[in-house]
Amino acid sequence: MTGRVPWDPDSYLALARLACFVCELLAGNPDCPHHVAYRDDVAVVFASRFPSVTGHFLVAPVDHREHVITDFTPDEYAAIQNVVHRAGSALGSLLPVERLYVLSLGSRQANRHVHWHLAPLPPGVPYEDQQIALFEASRGHLDLPDDEVADLARRLGERMAN
Repeated sequence: MTGRVPWDPDSYLALARLACFVCELLAGNPDCPHHVAYRDDVAVVFASRFPSVTGHFLVAPVDHREHVITDFTPDEYAAIQNVVHRAGSALGSLLPVERLYVLSLGSRQANRHVHWHLAPLPPGVPYEDQQIALFEASRGHLDLPDDEVADLARRLGERMAN
């Protein structure tokens, strides 16, 4: 059974400021556990370590970039948004999705590497629990079985490869 884990803002902030989690993931650091679904020369798609919903994945450029617009040429931005679109489409084919939320979060103070969250809102979630409420710290994050996250990442990667 899937439950929620209370959000620990102090631990999260310490982790977010420790190192660039995307660069650590790409370097293969075992202390940065994320299930990679897909990677090419442009972007990496991986499961959120702190998922708001089942199927919460992140898309990040392979190269360290910090500004969501100005660090990309128009062609580079289009290329990474193509990966966002492909990953979102693949998620929609794997899970029931009422709306796919796509957000770029992060800060110059922590989580500096640009990334986009793909959060597939399942059908039937009450309106007051949708949109920004879905990401509120007071809700905590899902405690999903690791084998289920790994399997979804594998299936997502297979869909993106085709």
